[in-house]
Amino acid sequence: MESCWLVIIVCFCLCMLLLKSLNPRNLPPGPLHLPIISNILKLRTSFSKLEPILRNLHAKHGPIITFHFVSGPNIFIADHALAHEALVQNGVVLADRPKFLSSKNHKSEKLSITTCSYGATWRTLRRNLASTVVHTSRFRSFSGTRKRVLDNLLKRLKTDAEKNGCVMVMEHVRDAMFTLLVYMCFGEAVETQKIQHIKHVQRSLMSGLARFGALTFFPKLASCLFRKRWHELLHLRRAQKHIFSHWVEQRKHVCEKGDSICYVDSLLKLRLPEENRELEEGEVVALCSEFLTGGTDTTSTALEWVMANLVKYSHIQQRVVEEIEKVVGGREKREVKEEDLNKLAYLKAVILEGLRRHPPSHFLVPHEVREDVVLNGYLVPKNGSVNVMVAEIGWDQRVWEDPMAFKPERFLGSEFEGFDIIGRKEIKMMPFGVGRRACPAYNLAMLHLEYFVANLVWNFQWKASNGGSVDLSSKQEFTMVMKHPLQAQIYPR
Repeated sequence: MESCWLVIIVCFCLCMLLLKSLNPRNLPPGPLHLPIISNILKLRTSFSKLEPILRNLHAKHGPIITFHFVSGPNIFIADHALAHEALVQNGVVLADRPKFLSSKNHKSEKLSITTCSYGATWRTLRRNLASTVVHTSRFRSFSGTRKRVLDNLLKRLKTDAEKNGCVMVMEHVRDAMFTLLVYMCFGEAVETQKIQHIKHVQRSLMSGLARFGALTFFPKLASCLFRKRWHELLHLRRAQKHIFSHWVEQRKHVCEKGDSICYVDSLLKLRLPEENRELEEGEVVALCSEFLTGGTDTTSTALEWVMANLVKYSHIQQRVVEEIEKVVGGREKREVKEEDLNKLAYLKAVILEGLRRHPPSHFLVPHEVREDVVLNGYLVPKNGSVNVMVAEIGWDQRVWEDPMAFKPERFLGSEFEGFDIIGRKEIKMMPFGVGRRACPAYNLAMLHLEYFVANLVWNFQWKASNGGSVDLSSKQEFTMVMKHPLQAQIYPR
């Protein structure tokens, strides 16, 4: 009799789990979800394999789907109109971050604009960045710095080409972008040797993101189960904090004299409104790290993709050069200056097409839902996570003709004059995100991409290494990078 009741209870529990998985709350459709079993299977699925799975689910179920995971229902959107409805029209409702990302508790090592909970602290941090070094009115302040970094980049490329016959593009552009952002963050007094040291630490933290990411969810448990990995992470963080703290101390003396221009200067003057206090040293370090990482990896990745297409399609490269020649003049003028960029419509089209065809990230950072909202007739529940598929939206054939082709000309039509890349009225692509959480530094990123691409092709002719072809396949790292990094032969023009 007892065994009979046990069978009945087990069957009842299984039925309840099954009924729950059949979506009684009218969530967006998706694969069958059996708690525990589904989570185990999905934990074993690497991030690089998730995108094609989601693409197939969207093809089967439509533009909005539910994909259950450990943290709860994850809503994935792959439609430009739905993305606009979610992130712009319902921007406040979807302005928060999931708890596992959020820095609501203001832990020093977690505080960042990207992951901070929506509220007064986030607004203060974002407004500070948007109004200082990344604001268009401040661009001219760093023109000389950009020129010096560019000159060094051109010299290094030429030396490398003469020595080895070809250049590894990403290696050089990443180093240039990181150096430029260090100067924008801490000033040009930073020693070159120290820049190389912190670059190594930052790259180690980023390249180990997959290995270290799980440690932050359950730190007490992780420190016991993965002791060696945990100590490695702590060592890298201590090294990062040691170097950054030294630079911060140097800037404190500069700020006392009233000579403030760098990003860290603004952080040293900032007060958090909710607690009415200044930022702690660890918080300043975390925000500087975010500035360097976010600006280096995404811009370097986008720049390599653009250069790869210019190498692959020599007629596009030649058209860029001809446009520059009309604007800049003779060959004796070796620099395309920042004030020339607004006159280079085709160059801008090349950059936009590069960002559309090869967005550095194929997903936005997840948004958490603050209250129940209905999208496309489905419930998106409070505390659920909304994820937007950036690449799928930029490749939508209903919006873009022949979307997988690289055609800069598509951005030269009248409908793209003054193109709004952060989609306030309409989303056609979203490499910098949209809505309240859109990247506050998108104007700076566009300036850097246009300035460096223009000067790279103006100073050198770029060809595929050893007369080969350019492989445009990709792989997932911190950003979506080229599977086979670009090697090119360069010739002074």
